[in-house]
Amino acid sequence: MTQAFTATPIGSIATPWRTIAECPRNGRQPDPAPVCRVQVFAPFVEGLNGLDGMSHLILIYWLEQAKSPRLTFTPPFDATPRGVFASRAPWRPNPIGLSVVRFDGFEGPDVLLVRFLDCLDGTPLLDIKPYLPTTDAEPDAIMGWLAPHATRNQNTGA
Repeated sequence: MTQAFTATPIGSIATPWRTIAECPRNGRQPDPAPVCRVQVFAPFVEGLNGLDGMSHLILIYWLEQAKSPRLTFTPPFDATPRGVFASRAPWRPNPIGLSVVRFDGFEGPDVLLVRFLDCLDGTPLLDIKPYLPTTDAEPDAIMGWLAPHATRNQNTGA
């Protein structure tokens, strides 16, 4: 049974990218990556308390310009059709984006400075979570069909 629900943006993301073609895949750009600004709306600013001293964050956002969902596709670097849930492709049933970003600090009380984002300018922000290497990193994780493409896939969007 599916049930519709609503999500409320808590902010807006400012990046240098205006089109999907310009946007980097999976957020990996050469260092130094451009600084992006995350504006948190006034009712949610109190929730930023305690972010000082963290080096990385997880940003969850809505890909409002994503293409229509596709459940299968053939990646540009692999000849076998794959399911969207076995990829990082943006054409998902719910266009939710997730990035682990480097947190460079605050620009005022309501703006976060971050690097390594992969979304368009004006993207609605849904949530912020601290990145915890003790919880969020799995050194023994296996990448399945993506393993042979690991270095290439960082820039392909799969």
